[in-house]
Amino acid sequence: MPVIEVDGLSKTYRVYQKPEGLLASLRGLVRREYRLVEAVRGIRLAVEAGEFVAFLGPNGAGKTTTLKLLSGIITPTAGTARVLGHIPWKREDAYRRRFALVMGQKNQLWWDLPAAESFRLHQHIYRIDPQQFRRTCSQLAEMLDVAHLLQQPVRELSLGERMKMELIAALLHSPEVLFLDEPTIGLDVVAQHRIQSFLRHYQASHGVTILLTSHYMKDVAALCKRVVIIAQGSIIYDGSLSGIIDRFSGQKIISLQMANGQAFDQLDRFGEVLSVEPPRAKLRIRRSDVTQTLARLLSAHAVVDVTVEDPPLEEVIAEVFSHPEEHWGRKVGEAPDLMEDRG
Repeated sequence: MPVIEVDGLSKTYRVYQKPEGLLASLRGLVRREYRLVEAVRGIRLAVEAGEFVAFLGPNGAGKTTTLKLLSGIITPTAGTARVLGHIPWKREDAYRRRFALVMGQKNQLWWDLPAAESFRLHQHIYRIDPQQFRRTCSQLAEMLDVAHLLQQPVRELSLGERMKMELIAALLHSPEVLFLDEPTIGLDVVAQHRIQSFLRHYQASHGVTILLTSHYMKDVAALCKRVVIIAQGSIIYDGSLSGIIDRFSGQKIISLQMANGQAFDQLDRFGEVLSVEPPRAKLRIRRSDVTQTLARLLSAHAVVDVTVEDPPLEEVIAEVFSHPEEHWGRKVGEAPDLMEDRG
């Protein structure tokens, strides 16, 4: 049985449309207009035990709303979900002790206290055995190289150090499921790499099931084999990381190295010229034209080396995010009609 089961899960918000102008605002006191915002639209998802799944989508796609539903912070408008056999929004203590949620833009630690004090509070909240607590806290602090910072007030820590402390707090009770919402947001490359390495090692050694949202494709490439893409509240892709390029990209990148002295004239007749740095050049062409274009290039130019690659994952994802209707079937911005509420 999957650890996470989602069937037809939806969340709709009714948002008040505040009119402009004094007269319109006064009319709004007795005649209000609302707009329905479908944050999540009937998604279906199953995640097996021990999977590390990337949950991707543009801002406003429904990623964070889905994590909030699965962690029980909010209740759905329709549909069902079970995590570890529990219905999240029932907020049972037995479920709360089996999962953890880390949000990169939210703090769960006391700002003016050392992280160690917040950890002790978590120990009592989750009723962790003192010996187990000390052992787990020590192991996690050592793995993240922050043992020397446990007694330092959280407000004095760098962003990367605070995120490491947030991860420790989330893992103290050894959750079976971990929801990570933008855990590396705002971090520098070094901090991102260290957190990636920690998550990879921790997931492999503990078998925890992880659902990760991130806008950093390096996080995804480093950690996840399976990717779920959500746009406009609906899932448009669920499969392997490599399958994203196969499905959503119709292009290839050709890199050329010319013989000494060879001219680069009229390369644009073969495709889109991305760069020219003699003796090298890069072209973007349609995937279906690779064989024909290579033959034309090799007959027209003295090429000493050539490679054909897929476009960068970031470019493919950005294209999907920019034009989700091409992969989803509903117009971007299409929304339910305005509703009125009198009184």
